[in-house]
Amino acid sequence: MQKTFDFAIVGAGCFGAWCAHELIEAGYKVALIEMHGPAHSRASSGGESRIIRMGYGPDELYTRWSVQSLREWQALSQRLRAPVFHRTGMLWLAGADDTYVRQTQATLRGAGVAQQRLSRDELAQKFPQIHNEDIAWALWEPGSGVLMARQAVQALVTDCLGRGLAYRHARVLPPTDAVPLDGIVATDGTRISAGAYVFACGPWLPKLFPELLAQRIFPTRQEVYFFGTPPGDDAFGVPAMPAWFHHPELVYGVPDIEHRGFKISIDKHGPAFDPDDGLRLPDGGGLAAARAYLERRFPKLKNAPVTESRVCQYENTANGDFLIDRHPGNERVVIAGGGSGHGFKHGPAVGAYVARLLTANLPPEPRFALAHKPAAPARSVY
Repeated sequence: MQKTFDFAIVGAGCFGAWCAHELIEAGYKVALIEMHGPAHSRASSGGESRIIRMGYGPDELYTRWSVQSLREWQALSQRLRAPVFHRTGMLWLAGADDTYVRQTQATLRGAGVAQQRLSRDELAQKFPQIHNEDIAWALWEPGSGVLMARQAVQALVTDCLGRGLAYRHARVLPPTDAVPLDGIVATDGTRISAGAYVFACGPWLPKLFPELLAQRIFPTRQEVYFFGTPPGDDAFGVPAMPAWFHHPELVYGVPDIEHRGFKISIDKHGPAFDPDDGLRLPDGGGLAAARAYLERRFPKLKNAPVTESRVCQYENTANGDFLIDRHPGNERVVIAGGGSGHGFKHGPAVGAYVARLLTANLPPEPRFALAHKPAAPARSVY
């Protein structure tokens, strides 16, 4: 069976869903193909929550994209009456010589984003549940917060279905001769033809385009933990507790939302990981590291029980910039990936950018281009 569309998108995660949304909004006929379901448990867009923050050190590009995306996430929440965005605020915990957070404040100020520098005393007064002995100061983004990841992507896809999106639950075969010239083929024999194709498959991109992407996208194993909060204590839920990131130690967390527990994860890149059959059980070392930080930073959670744990993956580029570009062998193929652990929040901006790339024939942002993706890791975007 063969079907023809204006655009076919492979991958129903955050990037793929927002690409579909933007193209449907523009009046195009769009197909979305996904092998495990939107924001499934193995996807980089799966799981409960993601932080949306405006701060990116000196990186004004990602700050602008965060501001743009936050508006769209808020509009989605209001339109669908689904609480996919929680305004918890975002707290950056900084050291005395933390250049990155100082640069973040300057960029936010220049972009007109609400922010406030907190002294140690002000931090202790505003958030007494945070032990700040080794914290020099903090940066507060009151307008930022938390996105409900799986819920948001699934709600967006459902909304698109109601507006004409054709959805196919199938696995796509790796394109022959590197690119699909006359359609993409699913494992059940279905062939889908389109005027152009978007591959937004996250950690599966190197499997579909091994020669092109095996040395440009590097999936790593990441562990996430949820800890039970003290009974009758609201200090670790919303609104008392914000989303937070301790940049010098690369640890971040999300307050107790929907009574699932206090989320904490270490942002350092883990070992290489296969998204299909990698073991998704946390190991003792990861738990010990998370608990050690938890006990030091949040003393009231010293003996907190683990209520949930999850193994997911980042799909990293060498420096953390996204990879969004046309395939060098076929202008009809666009690759959108390399979320690198920070991409979810930018889904709306990515969708709008890809739609312009496809319909307005715009040149790609150089930082996102394949030509600017070295093989040697040198992380600079957090």
